[in-house]
Amino acid sequence: MNVLSVAYPLLPVGPDAGGGAEQILSLIDRGITERKHRSIVIGAKGSTVAGEWIESPVFEGEMTEEVRERAQREHLRLLEETLARDRIDVIHFHGLDFFKYVPSVRVPKVTTLHLPCSWYPQDVLRFPKCQLVCVSDSQARSAPTTNGLKVIPNGIDTGQYAAGAGERKHLIWLGRVCPEKGVHIALEIAHELDLPLLVAGPVHPLRDHEMYFAEKVQPLLDNKRQYVGAVGLCRKKQLLAEAICLLNPSLVQETSSLVAMEAISSGTPVVAFRTGALPEIVEEGVTGFLVNSKQEMAEAVARTVGLSSERCRERAEARFDAGRMVDDYLKLYASQ
Repeated sequence: MNVLSVAYPLLPVGPDAGGGAEQILSLIDRGITERKHRSIVIGAKGSTVAGEWIESPVFEGEMTEEVRERAQREHLRLLEETLARDRIDVIHFHGLDFFKYVPSVRVPKVTTLHLPCSWYPQDVLRFPKCQLVCVSDSQARSAPTTNGLKVIPNGIDTGQYAAGAGERKHLIWLGRVCPEKGVHIALEIAHELDLPLLVAGPVHPLRDHEMYFAEKVQPLLDNKRQYVGAVGLCRKKQLLAEAICLLNPSLVQETSSLVAMEAISSGTPVVAFRTGALPEIVEEGVTGFLVNSKQEMAEAVARTVGLSSERCRERAEARFDAGRMVDDYLKLYASQ
């Protein structure tokens, strides 16, 4: 089978990618290749793939609407050139803006909706030109129509993580630094509890993201509450394995949470707001706690010391392995 995966035009793909969609695409690409199928990925400069990579151009500077439109046109051009040159059995889209570069060809198309359904044009979801896939049951329930919708939960490479044996030193927040992820809430809790907190993740060159970091995050940083920037896989594994717990105070209906899966796979409990798919990932009193407010989150931190790192690790291996996800996608491809 020849699978053409199409990433969001403005972010690179790879295991160290800053976005969850790009990490999932990377896992699917690797899984397809390991299963002896042909994987072709259209992705931005800086991508790392297991199969074949078709590089899409990077446009420097702020992600303005003009930059997005240029990137979308380039993506469509690369898609059409690839389809003219190669026999493709299925095209798999991962970008929020996928509908801007869906080619008019009679090739089966699959789109994974990595972000909340409300972030996509609703007519695109009601009358799709692709097989749509949600990544959690909660996301599927929020879709404008469930007709033909598939659910394939995300997975991670659990083998890359291990429970830490040493002292757990700090709280951790991990992800994209942006308003909807609630980084400032994690920092406020760390101040209230007088505990160290490490904030790890990229600040994308979007005006509202940069303003949020400058106005809401930076003023709360000090010697004990530090921003360590975007981190690669090795550093991320270390930070998670050494953490008391992961704080996940997301302010949106999360469709999934790779960072929660990665923390649990590292033997690190998760304390998260009870939003979106988090109740499908965090097992109450086993791998963490689900809360409804900042105060409840602060109170739950102390209770995480009673949770077993080994049990967290066991549950991650049983529930989050990426191999299951890849097999489910291959079955879906074959059915198109």
